[in-house]
Amino acid sequence: MSRTIHKQAAAGRWSRLELVEQLGNVGSEVDRAIRAWDAGKTRRFDSAFDRALELFDLTATDARWHGHRCQEVLRAREEFCRLFFDPDVPRESAEGLRRYFFGFGYAARMLHYRRQSND
Repeated sequence: MSRTIHKQAAAGRWSRLELVEQLGNVGSEVDRAIRAWDAGKTRRFDSAFDRALELFDLTATDARWHGHRCQEVLRAREEFCRLFFDPDVPRESAEGLRRYFFGFGYAARMLHYRRQSND
């Protein structure tokens, strides 16, 4: 993956998002990749997989998330990759990752609503 897919995010927009917002977005791409893999849609999987990795990497390199936060992001990235490239990973691991990221998506949505109500 050498080209930048999320150009606005890479240009600095990503660093203005809270961690829950970043991980909620990562989770959307993770879910898309899992669904495409399960459906056998290779092109969609490849695209979603690349987008997810880019967002994982943008999150991991955000200077605000150092130490245990960065380690958790990188661990989730590793588990995401294992889903597709490690033959010994149980299929229920995909559902576990979906649940993990769902919480961030939900929290990000609540944060968005809170911000709107304060404006």
